[in-house]
Amino acid sequence: MRVVIQRVLSADVVADGVPTAAIGRGLMVLLGIEEGDTDEDIEWLCRKTVQLRVFDDSSGVMNLDVRQVGGDILLVSQFTLHASTRKGNRPSYVRAAAPDAALPLYGRFVLRLSEALGKPVGTGVFGADMRVTLVNDGPVTLIVDSRLRE
Repeated sequence: MRVVIQRVLSADVVADGVPTAAIGRGLMVLLGIEEGDTDEDIEWLCRKTVQLRVFDDSSGVMNLDVRQVGGDILLVSQFTLHASTRKGNRPSYVRAAAPDAALPLYGRFVLRLSEALGKPVGTGVFGADMRVTLVNDGPVTLIVDSRLRE
């Protein structure tokens, strides 16, 4: 599993023309699920996401996590995070999990991330055509991959 995490002042998602979620200050999280990902990947990434100290403390040092600043999280599935661009100019998505395998993992990720945050997270709609708008704060953008944790 791979996430792109962006510290935001605000973010929202519209799926198939319908607004589905919006947040103020917090984290915009794009989630890519790969073949072979497990509940262990979910647990590790959810814990890592909410514990990342990317918000400024009173001294202006990134020392606080999203829970400590009362922030929200907007989570959007994005299979293209596992694109291979090594050959040619058309990305290959063979490493991305098929929808029938990815959807249950995505659902468990949403539930676990909400539990770790201590409140519901906003989401897009799995597999839908989505428009994501955000105001990146900093900018701060991080890529975290559960297969690179050791």
